[in-house]
Amino acid sequence: MYHGPDLFRCAAEAGPHDILKLYNPKGNIINISPSLEPNSPTSCYKLEVVAADSNTAELAGALGFDLSSMEKRLQDLEKNILIEAGETPAVVYEMKKQVDSFQEKLESVEHLSWLGLFKDLSDLTHKPSPFYHKRTLHKTRKECEHVREKFLQMSSLEVSEEVRQYLKTPTFDNWQWEDAEIMVLLQVMYTDLDFIAAFNIEPEVLQQFLFEVYRRYNNIPFHNFKHCFCVTQMMYGLIWLTDLKSKMDSVDLLIMLTCAVCHDLDHTGYNNAYQINARTELALRYNDISPLENHHCAVAFEILEKTESNIFRNLSMDQYKRIREGIIKCILATDMTRHNEILNRFKSILPAFDFTNKDHREVLMMILIKVSDISNEARPMEVAEPWLDCLLQEFYNQSDKEKLEGLPVTPFMDRDKVNKPSSQTGFIRFVLLPLFIELANLFPCLEQHIIDPVRKALDYYTEMEKALEREKQIRAQSENAAKSKETTVGTQSSADSHTEALPEASKPDAQ
Repeated sequence: MYHGPDLFRCAAEAGPHDILKLYNPKGNIINISPSLEPNSPTSCYKLEVVAADSNTAELAGALGFDLSSMEKRLQDLEKNILIEAGETPAVVYEMKKQVDSFQEKLESVEHLSWLGLFKDLSDLTHKPSPFYHKRTLHKTRKECEHVREKFLQMSSLEVSEEVRQYLKTPTFDNWQWEDAEIMVLLQVMYTDLDFIAAFNIEPEVLQQFLFEVYRRYNNIPFHNFKHCFCVTQMMYGLIWLTDLKSKMDSVDLLIMLTCAVCHDLDHTGYNNAYQINARTELALRYNDISPLENHHCAVAFEILEKTESNIFRNLSMDQYKRIREGIIKCILATDMTRHNEILNRFKSILPAFDFTNKDHREVLMMILIKVSDISNEARPMEVAEPWLDCLLQEFYNQSDKEKLEGLPVTPFMDRDKVNKPSSQTGFIRFVLLPLFIELANLFPCLEQHIIDPVRKALDYYTEMEKALEREKQIRAQSENAAKSKETTVGTQSSADSHTEALPEASKPDAQ
């Protein structure tokens, strides 16, 4: 009987952040799922455990424990308490206060600087978060070469049909795949959409292109190589779910998949508002007009300028020109300041949408990359919620930096004003759902695949928001009661002191 990945995790004595890999007797990676055939003495599966998060390795080694695993476990426990009890018990609240107090001490007491956490706060009103990203922003040469070797070794392996079909669904779990394996899966997408044959793409050139893309995504919490994969995988799934292969030509599909792969290249974790307010090199170079998106495009074509990584090198000039124009348009469409403009254009053509109309197809392509870019909430909650934690970490890092540098603070990134549920409920209601609904108006089959999960996510975060609000009210009542008690005790104590000071004959009991 199938008991889910947790059984495999227990059998392998794996931690909560470890990746499990299951191989069939032929050495192919297979999916852990209810359809898994039983093991037998003649056909044994091979189970491999891989450390999932190297981001915390340096810190874990320094402190002697796995910080990320502990944080994840505490988050899960806290979430379960909120859902089941509807409020945080007083004892948990008291523990959180003690942890906050200890955190403040770690940050502000100089003699604890051996932990590497001390910050000089004497001239600052804002207190930075204590645990900063420990890896360098750009991937090291050693890190890249290790992944490259593993990718090239695995690229010749046959990916099972089950994994290929799973790859076409919005339920795909990216957290169970390493970077080298992700590159293999991206290679599968180009192959299964027939791009290799249609555009005469040599396998070694595609592999070099994917490696260069991997190398140019940075070590940041959210806009990293795994995000690139998730966006591309959702685009790939949408192409299959909506049968776009029969409605659009291969060049358009190649544009959409490649722009998804390249859409956040060399993102540094700080959005356009920060770039413009801080007058960064990118903002100056692109005159404050979509600095990041223009940069992502430029990096993409830097990669494609190299002969060894130019997957378009066997195309005609006209084909290349069309592809370049399409990729630029699609990547620039991911700038959220253009959201309403693009959505309104799509809504205006929707009643008479025509796949033979070039302008209509271009707007649809922009909508599809936008949907893919913000599609995490269409995934299962166990896949989507860790992405929200990553996004909030990146947001909080930016608002911390804005406060430290005296720049305008982006409101939806301010850790003092935004929490997990509040960040999502408004975004889902006013940005995500309206966009997804319009796409589903053109493709009704998407209702069950992307809209139903998003509605469930909205319900989930709405309930979490209500629970946090109840907790806040209970906390306020508890603090008011405590203050009231202190005031009463203080008044009584003052009265007693006053009585003690009276002459003996004047005291109430002296009579």
